[in-house]
Amino acid sequence: MRLNGTGDLIDEFEYPTTSEDFVAAHGDHVIELQRGSETLGDVVSRVGPEEYDCAADLKDAVRSGVSHKAIGRRFYSDRDPTALGESGPTQLSF
Repeated sequence: MRLNGTGDLIDEFEYPTTSEDFVAAHGDHVIELQRGSETLGDVVSRVGPEEYDCAADLKDAVRSGVSHKAIGRRFYSDRDPTALGESGPTQLSF
């Protein structure tokens, strides 16, 4: 996920703040995602009304509020166990 300046906007904002105040100031800012983009207002609003005491709290909310557009292949995992009746790769321990 490319935050393209979002981290700087969050760092420079005055705290404590509410999600509504932050969205009013920077809601139109666009975040580039793996499979598209979203506005910062959509992402923060998705988390719900919150009060943030510091920039780190708001950054966590942004990272957890992005949609499925922020991930690569949905439902893909290279860590799924081998199914019953199949022989999978030999496990390596590092």
